[in-house]
Amino acid sequence: MRVFPAQAATVRLLTLSLCGALINQGSTGRRNLLCIALLFLFVPPCTYAEGDSATVYRTASGFGFRVEVIAQKLEIPWALAFAPDGRLFVTERPGRLRVIENGQLKSEPVATLPDVLHLDGGEGGLMAVALDPQFATNHFLYLSYTTRSDGAIINRVVRYREAKGALSERTIILDNIPGAQVHDGCRVAFGPDGKLYVTTGDATERQLAQQLDSLAGKILRLNSDGTTPADNPFPGSPVYTLGHRNAQGLAWHPTTKIAFSTEHGPSGFDGPGGGDEFNLIRAGENYGWPVIHHGQTHAGMEAHLLSFTPAIAPASGTFYSGTRLSEFTNNFFFGAVRGQHLHRVVLAPPDFTAVQSHEALLQGTFGRIREVVTGPDGALYFTTSNRDGRAQPGPKDDQVLRIVPEK
Repeated sequence: MRVFPAQAATVRLLTLSLCGALINQGSTGRRNLLCIALLFLFVPPCTYAEGDSATVYRTASGFGFRVEVIAQKLEIPWALAFAPDGRLFVTERPGRLRVIENGQLKSEPVATLPDVLHLDGGEGGLMAVALDPQFATNHFLYLSYTTRSDGAIINRVVRYREAKGALSERTIILDNIPGAQVHDGCRVAFGPDGKLYVTTGDATERQLAQQLDSLAGKILRLNSDGTTPADNPFPGSPVYTLGHRNAQGLAWHPTTKIAFSTEHGPSGFDGPGGGDEFNLIRAGENYGWPVIHHGQTHAGMEAHLLSFTPAIAPASGTFYSGTRLSEFTNNFFFGAVRGQHLHRVVLAPPDFTAVQSHEALLQGTFGRIREVVTGPDGALYFTTSNRDGRAQPGPKDDQVLRIVPEK
């Protein structure tokens, strides 16, 4: 079990108090970075014991499942995407796109992106991978990553054509998304409408989340070529929703096609710790950051479905769309990197817009869990993020694993 040393909680409280004092003085910029550094440096790393494929884990209702290893010794895998031919693409934050084929991690990357910016202690780098809905015929693959432009940190979405395990025809789809050492977003996903959605962080400048002329702190909606859809809620703008701090999960219910997202709450330097969110996403709505958080309400702003304090750091989001794990069908899952578990959310029928129940699975067993997706084999795949500088990794980290039935 992964645990913090006894003194960690006390040290963190002192650090948060110092950050709060800086915030009250109106601090931004360098003082924000000082608070971030304090939070990372003064909280001791944690340790854990690995699970094994024979162990049976159970939900609160008693449903049993096992966890199998798919790949090991990756470096901070951020996202997973299955191709129609069964290959599994994996991004590594330092800038490599890897592939798992026939259950084996290929030794050589599909590509290493030379302009990726991966800062020690940061959250950016090569992040999302998404395949075009027509990938089987057009072979278009989309990536998001952090880089520099004219000295500034930005995030970028690019499209490549993938063929025979190599990338070509690089096209910038969206550029100059505000970036920073932390709060970079940057989930990329195709919705059931065929549009390309991009979640963006506030780049530690929280006021940007409320500014419609900024790409920061938003969920964006684009055509697959990067142009703005004519039916977007704000005419001529890629903004789909605003008022987000750092959303990293986005998925649509398999039956209703309604979107849901996960979002990181304040970390001390920009507000009281905690307040992570699970949200129902509606076009054109304002999700409140930084005006409201931690269960606060305000006219004209959307309230969350779930909030988590202390923070668990929700880093992804997917609906399990298979039937092999029968109890999980149409449930929402996300990796909780700080909470060190896989979180399951059951939505209430008949409209599936309210939470019926939720629970933490695999608590502490595999450390920091990030990505989670449904596989074509009906298993639920997830990744660890123990080599990201915020944990003490094991000798086999990081890993891609999958959940399969008990028998």
